This record gives sequence, C-alpha cells and structure tokens, in this order.
Amino acid sequence: MTRLARVCFKDIMVLIKGAGDLATGVAYRLKRSGFPVIMTELPAPLLVRRTVSFGEAVYSGETTVEDMLARRVETAETARREAAGEVIPVLVDPEAVIVDALQPRVVVDGIMAKVNTGTCLSDAPLVIALGPGFTAGQDCHAVIETNRGHKLGRVIYHGQAEPDTQTPGPVKGQVADRVLRAPAAGHVTAACRIGDVVALGQLIATVNGQDVRAPFPGVVRGLIHASVEVSPGLKIGDLDPRGVVEHCFTISDKSLAVGGGVLEAILASDTL
Repeated sequence: MTRLARVCFKDIMVLIKGAGDLATGVAYRLKRSGFPVIMTELPAPLLVRRTVSFGEAVYSGETTVEDMLARRVETAETARREAAGEVIPVLVDPEAVIVDALQPRVVVDGIMAKVNTGTCLSDAPLVIALGPGFTAGQDCHAVIETNRGHKLGRVIYHGQAEPDTQTPGPVKGQVADRVLRAPAAGHVTAACRIGDVVALGQLIATVNGQDVRAPFPGVVRGLIHASVEVSPGLKIGDLDPRGVVEHCFTISDKSLAVGGGVLEAILASDTL
C-alpha cells in the first residue's frame, strides 16, 4: 500500500457482505488501493472456490489469497482494529448487524444470492451491489455487472444487471458440466483436492454414498467444505477444462473486473 493510498482512503471503511470468490476480488482490489475492508459471512459458508475466497477464514481461522491475509474475528471492535492494518477481518454475521455498530462509509453486497436479502439505500452513504437482484436507485446506489461478456464490471446507476442465466459461462466448450452438483443430501467426502488434475470419469467426491465423477478431463478448481450439509442439486464443486493448476490459487479475471467496477463506483461517488 502506498503512502498516498493510506492518506487518501484510510477513513473510508468498506464493509462487504459475503466473502466468496467475487467478493474476495472486490476486497483485494480495495485493500490494495488503501481502503480498510471488513467482510461478513455465514457460520458455514457455501464456498466452492475456497482457495481464492477470504471466507475460508471462517473455517480455518486465517487464510491467504495471493499475498493478502484474512483472519476470522469475533467482535466489531476487533474487526475495526484489524481493518486499519494489513489484514482483512472476516466476521460471522449472517444478518450483517455490524453495519449499525461500525457505520461504514461504503457497503458492498457481494453475497451473490441473485436476490436482495436485506440491503437498502440507508445502510451507508454509498451502497453498491453485485449482480442481479438489485435495482440501482432503489435498493442501492450502484450495481456492478457480474455476467461475463462486454458489460462485465460496468457500473450501473439506473436499473439492473443482466438477469441470472442459471448457466456458467463457457470455457473451452464446457458449460453446465463445469459445475459439480450434489447428487443427494448429506456431506461431501472429497476424493480429490483443489488443484488436482483429474481424468474423464475419475472420482472427485461422494455424497451420502453417491459418486461425483469428472465429466471431462480438467483441474478441480473448487470443492465445498466437508462440514457443509448439502441438498440435492447444490453446487459443490468446479471443474476447469483449461488444466492450469495456477488458476485454482489466483483471483480470477472476472473477480478482478468486478472489483475494478466497485473501485470505480467509490472513486466516482459524490456522497463520500
């Protein structure tokens, strides 16, 4: 962090609701730019890309994504103190009640629920939301486009982001098969680790005795934590056909583009 960044942005606290891979790209961009950042998560986050999600700190206590450390904290005051330093604090706070306690200058809804779960214009002087489910000017001040394509990362001040397609973007011709889903209710027992290269048909995990096998050769880019109780059809993994192991451990182009959109919205704001 440069001295200029510390001077300019140290008093503009940003609270990010959600700490998955997209929210992590936002947090990384903002922290690198000098903003104090605090993140909130569920008691058992439904993270799949756990190696690039600061929410993994909920499970492990601490986690490092690229060169940045996130740490689980238990109180608002500890979060405030950690955020002023080099760490990103992650607080288990499903309802984001910490907003009232800390009164951040910026709130970013990065939950990616595809619906508004409680964010409103009055949460902070600047409220930004990621993706579909929000109307700029009604639920928040700005929406960031999260759908891959020409508009990815653009700031929307009137209206909504593109609708949820229910289908991931194509990678090397693979679309829906890239997402691994639970075949049954229960807990995921992994047969592979994130970063493992797998062959067609190779066992990746089981759920309640039912197999989840690789639908094509690739790299396991994500797997949900074993402690999460899953339901049939829930996304539990991510298989990348490109075969580049490094991609499993670095923030994606999409996440960084969305993070750039949030940074633009903050820098362009006249309410801070």
